[in-house]
Amino acid sequence: MARLYIENDMARFTRKDITFVDMELYDGRKFENLEPHRLFPMSGLEKYITLLDEKGVEQAIIRDMRTLPPKDREIIEGCLEEYYMIPKITRIIDCREKYGVLRFEVETDRGHVFIEIRNIVHGLKLLYGIRVLIRDINDNRYEIPDLRQLDKHSRQLIDSFL
Repeated sequence: MARLYIENDMARFTRKDITFVDMELYDGRKFENLEPHRLFPMSGLEKYITLLDEKGVEQAIIRDMRTLPPKDREIIEGCLEEYYMIPKITRIIDCREKYGVLRFEVETDRGHVFIEIRNIVHGLKLLYGIRVLIRDINDNRYEIPDLRQLDKHSRQLIDSFL
């Protein structure tokens, strides 16, 4: 079976639940309870969004969300935000290394957090020179969307580890 690629206004989406949508194609076909997932969650934030049914079987792929009508794009983005809920770090208060564990005290858009990283190579990833992904010892994930937006103190604390 050939893959079904969604582009432009060939489908209309309806939000079903926190992370689920229904999709109706212009030719009348309907798909219910689809869950959008990113095929490339670290680098492809707006491209190649797979739509999985309740059994985890791919039903369609959105090539590029930017081609969707604004209402449909907003629905898909909302589902993805819920599914990939990653707190955004807004400020780094302190950073210390002790016994091979790097401990950050940070402010996020979800509140005050302590993050512990055992392996810096696997726990801190710099993407595109400005975006930082962090994975702690409990496999929780955090993000600094743009290093340039951090205050000077925060940048100084993290720069030595990137």
